[in-house]
Amino acid sequence: MKALADQYRIVDLCAAFGVSRSGYHSWRQRPPSLRQRADVELSRCLLQVHAQSRQTYGSPRLLQALRQQGHRTSRRRVRRLMRQHRLRVQAPRRFVPQTTDSRHDQPIAPNRLATVALPTAPNQQWVTDITYVRTGESWLYVAAVMDRWSRRIVGLAMAEHMETTLIQMALQQALKQRRPARGCLHHSDRGSQYASADYRQLLTANGLEASMSRAGNCYDNAAMESFWGKLKTELVYRHTFATRHEARLAIFEYVEVFYNRVRLHSALGFKSPVDFEQQLN
Repeated sequence: MKALADQYRIVDLCAAFGVSRSGYHSWRQRPPSLRQRADVELSRCLLQVHAQSRQTYGSPRLLQALRQQGHRTSRRRVRRLMRQHRLRVQAPRRFVPQTTDSRHDQPIAPNRLATVALPTAPNQQWVTDITYVRTGESWLYVAAVMDRWSRRIVGLAMAEHMETTLIQMALQQALKQRRPARGCLHHSDRGSQYASADYRQLLTANGLEASMSRAGNCYDNAAMESFWGKLKTELVYRHTFATRHEARLAIFEYVEVFYNRVRLHSALGFKSPVDFEQQLN
């Protein structure tokens, strides 16, 4: 009725809704209720969290983020306030995993990842893969290594090519940062880069045990495909990169600032990978 008062006379509105003019004015002058004041404060925090999530959080993650800040609320209330403030998760086009061309004569490792239990600590199982990002100059190729236990990206490299040196850079970064014990499982697809003699030598020299997905089955490396999906839908599909350098900066910032340290993962009990790992300390 308050919004309609700008378009119609109060006397006509009161008659239409069956209320007295004195009752209407009394309602207008009534101070906000405790619930309304609480909604205002919760809305302020909700808008802040939604912005910090880069508009990627729906109601489940927004609810968890608010609870972690000490707010006692429900998903129903969060969804109501989202509708009130017209908060929506941006929904870019769907990410479709790409299979790898494994037609080469290099040795293929068995799919050991399929036969082991889920990791219980860091540096037990690493998964890795390559993807590509379109820029105004040409393609930028991105290689990443993930700790499967915490979903943390521990190695990241980018280049204008997808040769073996690219994935070696990502792995060497991970080795330098994490220094895993011998026997850490290293899972990849069957791409020629991962099967190359130079890469296999790097694995052996650092005590990593090779594992590879089945031919043409990208879902054997589901954790990495899930990460690529997040990177593409939450960053790449929302931007047009003029240069590879511009894309590099944006991807590095997404991974190191947002994904590893801020983004809540449902598989980790709605913690970020860094926070999940810090539970051990």
